[in-house]
Amino acid sequence: MVKENEEMCSSWQANDDTESKTVKNDQKIVIMQLNKLSGFKNHPFKVETNTALFELMRSIENDGILEPLLVRPKPDGNGFEIIAGHRRKAACEWAGITEVPVIIRNLDDNQAVIAMVNSNLQRENIKSSEKAFAYKMRLEAMKQQGKRTDLTFSQVKKKLDIQNPTLQLSEVECGFDGEGIWELRNSETEKENRYSNDTLAKQVGESRAQISRYIRLTNLIPKLLDMVDDEKIAFTVAVELSYLKEEEQYELHAVMDLEQCTLSLSQANRLKRLSQAEELDIDTIYTVMG
Repeated sequence: MVKENEEMCSSWQANDDTESKTVKNDQKIVIMQLNKLSGFKNHPFKVETNTALFELMRSIENDGILEPLLVRPKPDGNGFEIIAGHRRKAACEWAGITEVPVIIRNLDDNQAVIAMVNSNLQRENIKSSEKAFAYKMRLEAMKQQGKRTDLTFSQVKKKLDIQNPTLQLSEVECGFDGEGIWELRNSETEKENRYSNDTLAKQVGESRAQISRYIRLTNLIPKLLDMVDDEKIAFTVAVELSYLKEEEQYELHAVMDLEQCTLSLSQANRLKRLSQAEELDIDTIYTVMG
């Protein structure tokens, strides 16, 4: 039985496919078959077969895996899910290696998302699309973790609850959403969202506004998002284009591909305003681009 730990490897037992190898800082490292490992669901970081992966493969061939993969038992009990180490797994497969050292943690979905994003944000040369989906996933996980089940709003609410248990009161506040539209919001939920946003901003060294801009990119169609990653579309331009409807984005990409051209920030802003006014079609796109 692997030594029980509050976070590491608790309630997990080695079997024929894993072999306990060493203990480091009270964390059990075991040897596991690659075929027992699967990628993280909706993993936002791309594993590309490129020069960097080839160099990692050669390093593993020469020196072995210096840092074990971090995994968790899959909720269905069928194998393990990689939290950190997707590139190491790919490099081992390339090298023909069938076993890897792993550290096993029992994490819930939110903890796993946060750990996965944290481990990958340390990499260099992270693409805009990777940051976009990583920030979105982590922020949602943080908000889920921050939800409270003991919220009370006022003594008046408690008194009314006694008289009429079906009646619930909640403080609301007015404001504007990300598109500048006036709305009413639950004040408690809004406070929790602001806390999560501020916490994430401090942890990753980005402003709240910049994180919001990255998350806007998740609204882009894959073809436009690839152009952002390839630096064919500027980041600020891409944020404006993220407000276009999906069909409009496909039409825009078709025009850009046909004419072999790109957009300025002023053109992107004009397309956004035309879309919001329900006045954007492919002919209008040609006019703006022209």
